[in-house]
Amino acid sequence: MNTVFIILQHLLPQHLLSRLVGRLAECRSPWLKNILISQFIRQYKVNMEEAAADSPQDYANFNDFFTRALRDGARPIDDKAETLCCPADGAISQFGAIDDHHILQAKGHRFTTTQLLAGDAALADRFRHGSFANLYLSPKDYHRLHMPCAGRLQRMIYVPGALFSVNPVTARGVPGLFARNERVVCVFDSETHGPFVMVLVGATIVGSMATTWHGVVNPQRTGAIAEWDYSDQPVVLEQGEEMGRFLLGSTVIMLFEKDVIEFNADWRPEGPVRLGEVMGNRPAR
Repeated sequence: MNTVFIILQHLLPQHLLSRLVGRLAECRSPWLKNILISQFIRQYKVNMEEAAADSPQDYANFNDFFTRALRDGARPIDDKAETLCCPADGAISQFGAIDDHHILQAKGHRFTTTQLLAGDAALADRFRHGSFANLYLSPKDYHRLHMPCAGRLQRMIYVPGALFSVNPVTARGVPGLFARNERVVCVFDSETHGPFVMVLVGATIVGSMATTWHGVVNPQRTGAIAEWDYSDQPVVLEQGEEMGRFLLGSTVIMLFEKDVIEFNADWRPEGPVRLGEVMGNRPAR
């Protein structure tokens, strides 16, 4: 069955399907959006007790529900200066050391930082022998992304690509998955942890991706790489502050320089994680 699922993804019109689902998710017809939201909550057992608004009627459309805010206090942020906090709810796909330029995707599959970062070898070289963390956001999860530490935005790059599913089955079956899918690369500099990258990876039926400083990054999929330079602009985000969201869910990949993070000893591949918990700490000098 897993093989059939992967073959179907190669055959299906990924971008057309995503556009159609995106339009449905933006529909504001009360009866339709309420049915969609109610069915989704039941199907995926979404915990609405954590949401700031707990009724389908409170949301303008499905996307509004999918990117719902959490109630105050639902995710305490571990904001100590030496700490990197988890930026999202979800599950750990993989994490650990970058082997020269190679990142582990799943058993038998790796891709390079240069491939992930749209061929930018100079940027990729900054993370040689560094560390990475790849977090998968399932349909039931909270779909806003937050900052692992305080940082100043330097660049943002939109990279067109495929829209394969990013669930564990596909990660094990599609070589170079995260370097093939559509993605938004956000490059930050931090006083406490140096430069780091957060990559928002698109997937099947992901309508688009948005950041707090730009809004929707890919409203029209033109097929061309686009880049924005923020090095002379004061876009500064604090630890735990929202930085982006998926309009339908996906994966975030983080890259850090060498000797910047010692990961939480309790972290394991496929283990659950929650926004604000300790992802790791700066190593003692």
